[in-house]
Amino acid sequence: MSDAQTASARELLDHPDYMRFWMIRVLTVIGTQIQAVSIGWQVYAIARLHNGVAQSAFIVGMIGLAQFLPLLALCLVAGATADRYDRRKIVACAQALDAICACALAILAWMGSTKLWPIFVVAVFFGAGRSFFAPANTAMASMVVPRRLLPRAIAWNSIAWQGGAIFGPALGGLLCGFSPALAFAVSGALFLGGLMLNRMLVSNTKPEHVPGVTRGALIREGIAYVWSNKIVLGSISLDLAAVLLGGATALLPVFARDVLQVGAQGFGVLRAGPAFGATLMGLYLAANPIKRHAGLAMFYGVATFGVAVTVFGLSKIMVLSVAALAVLGAADMISVYVRQTLIQLATPDAMRGRVSAVSSVFVGASNEFGEFETGIVARFIGPVGAAVFGGLASIGITGLWALLFPQLRKADRLT
Repeated sequence: MSDAQTASARELLDHPDYMRFWMIRVLTVIGTQIQAVSIGWQVYAIARLHNGVAQSAFIVGMIGLAQFLPLLALCLVAGATADRYDRRKIVACAQALDAICACALAILAWMGSTKLWPIFVVAVFFGAGRSFFAPANTAMASMVVPRRLLPRAIAWNSIAWQGGAIFGPALGGLLCGFSPALAFAVSGALFLGGLMLNRMLVSNTKPEHVPGVTRGALIREGIAYVWSNKIVLGSISLDLAAVLLGGATALLPVFARDVLQVGAQGFGVLRAGPAFGATLMGLYLAANPIKRHAGLAMFYGVATFGVAVTVFGLSKIMVLSVAALAVLGAADMISVYVRQTLIQLATPDAMRGRVSAVSSVFVGASNEFGEFETGIVARFIGPVGAAVFGGLASIGITGLWALLFPQLRKADRLT
């Protein structure tokens, strides 16, 4: 780690509550990634008992839809809740629900169930928990660290997420090789660890709330703010459109088993590829924050993301596939860093929950609904065709958004 990175970390170490918050993020991400890897592998394995590759890929994509629908239905209510009540308590309730979901999945796997519908039911509840966790947790970040350190904290928050996303998939793939039930059990234990750390936070995480303002009024105010702020709207929707179409990660179980033929352990390595690249980029950004031309950096990052997805789709070599996924993760990290910093700095604290909720549903749409979209495309043109189509579409989206949102393209300093 460079001297600049060490100094960046040392400043944040002086704030114990932030370090607790950071560790909560690490544990939660690792648990979530283990669960995601295990669900994908379990669903695909069960689906392949009675279906071909294309139909099984479609079924895996349906898991994404099952998690996205509750996120879409509850996001605005969750955002308004995060702006009315103690955000730490909301996060704790969501973590408890995550642990319950992991326990249910562990029991199903331990019993040897070959039915898919119970897994889909659990996925719906997991999506519901995420709809409340995401806005409350994101809005909490600015309450446990001084504002002057917020850009660096955002970079380190992303490192926590991406670092967990490196270790989580690799561990999930390894555990699945032994037993999916064990993988789900470990995931649940990590959620409980995050819950215990959450109870140790001492910062005031309850937002200021104006008495007499209804939940409906809060929701309308949040939507109006996002719609009127073209930089915020452009950055959120760019991520939605690009990742929605370029959701190659949804097809990783298919590529691992039937394209590259590398098994569960290879699947874990593939899942870790994007996070490895993102972590390296996150470390660089933590020490060298983007100072000028932030908007252009975001557009370049999304375009590179599309190129990397295309290369991954065409690759038949494991090393090249992992390298393409690492580049994909690094490019996406640039986009995430710019987007999150712009949103956090441009949004008043009293509205962060609602704006974060809108952001989370867009991100959720790009991830979970993107899995569904990719599964449908794969059903008709195969997994390789779906990945290549998504990558090329992401490149096209970049150019279109550069024309539609000139304010975002011209965004300069992240201050």
